[in-house]
Amino acid sequence: MRKILDKYYGIFRKVKANYILLNLTQYGKLKHNKQLYRNFGLKKSIIAPISSEDFKNLPQELPWLDRPDSKEQLEWNPEFLIFDDATKEQLRQWPDNGYMVLKSFFSESEVDSINREVDRLIKDKIVDFNFTGRKIMFAHKHSDLLKRIAKNSKLNALLSFVLGRKVMPFQTINFIKGSEQRAHSDFIHMTTHPKGNLIAAWIALEEITADNGPLIYYPGSNKLPYLLNTEYNHGGNSLMIGDDAYLRYEEEVQKRISENHLQPKEFHAKKGDVLIWHANLLHAGKAILNENLTRKSMVVHFYAEGVICYHDLTQRPAILEQI
Repeated sequence: MRKILDKYYGIFRKVKANYILLNLTQYGKLKHNKQLYRNFGLKKSIIAPISSEDFKNLPQELPWLDRPDSKEQLEWNPEFLIFDDATKEQLRQWPDNGYMVLKSFFSESEVDSINREVDRLIKDKIVDFNFTGRKIMFAHKHSDLLKRIAKNSKLNALLSFVLGRKVMPFQTINFIKGSEQRAHSDFIHMTTHPKGNLIAAWIALEEITADNGPLIYYPGSNKLPYLLNTEYNHGGNSLMIGDDAYLRYEEEVQKRISENHLQPKEFHAKKGDVLIWHANLLHAGKAILNENLTRKSMVVHFYAEGVICYHDLTQRPAILEQI
C-alpha cells in the first residue's frame, strides 16, 4: 500500500491545481497570510501557488547578521554581552561560516530521555518513518517531552538573537540511522520572504563518528546566492512542477560546490552537542561506513515570526502549526 501511495503522491504533487484545492481545505491556517502579503506588497491570493518568482521585484531585508557590517554591529550589541565566552566565539564566526557548534548543550540525562521517548513512540506504532525510510516527521505532536526540547528557552533565545526576530519552532525530524542525503540547503523546501529567516538546530543523541553517517556541511556556503526556482532549470511551468525537479536541484548544488571549491566538514559530536545552521548552509549526510551502527539525532526547524513562509520547490504556501 505504501508503494502505491508514494507512486501516486508523486503524480499528485506535480499538478499545481491540486495544491490550490489543498489550500482551500486549509484556508483557516493560511488566513494569516492575507496581512503578511499586504505587508510585503505581494498581490496574490493566499490559496494560489507561490514561488521565489513572485518576490523578484520586491525589496529584501536580510537578517542582521547577514549584512556587510554584521561583525561590527555584533560587538556593540548589548544582548551579545550576556552570552558566555564560548557562545560569543561561535556567534563571531557565524557570518562567515554559517554554523555554530554548542558543546554539551543538552545533558546526557536529557538525551537519554529523548531516546527512550522515540523508542517508545516507534514501539507503540505511534510514529513511523516517512517515504525515505530514514525520517520520523513531527514526532513532537505525540510527545510533550519532544515539544519541550524544541521550545527550549535558552536555544530559542539564541536563535532569535541570530535572526533578529523571535523564532517559532514548527518542525521536528528524528533519525535512527544517517540520512545519506545529497547536499542541499533547507531553503528550497522551507523558504521565506525576506530571505534567510529560517534556522535549524541538529541535536546529537549519541556519539557521532566517521563510521555512522555523520552530517556533512560546507562552511561559507551560506554566503552563496540562494538557489531557488528562479536560478536553475527546474523543468516546470505555470501548470506543472517539473519532472525530476529535486534531482535537477541536487545536480545544480553539486555544480556550485565544485565551482566555488567548497570543502566539506564532518560534524563529529558527543551526546548533547548541537549544530546550528544558517538557512542557506549546504549540508548532506555522509555514507554510512558501518551499517550496524545507528546515528540517533533530532532536527528542529524554526521560522522567524512576521515573514512569509512557503515551499519554493513545490510552489505552495506553508501550512504552519507552531510547536
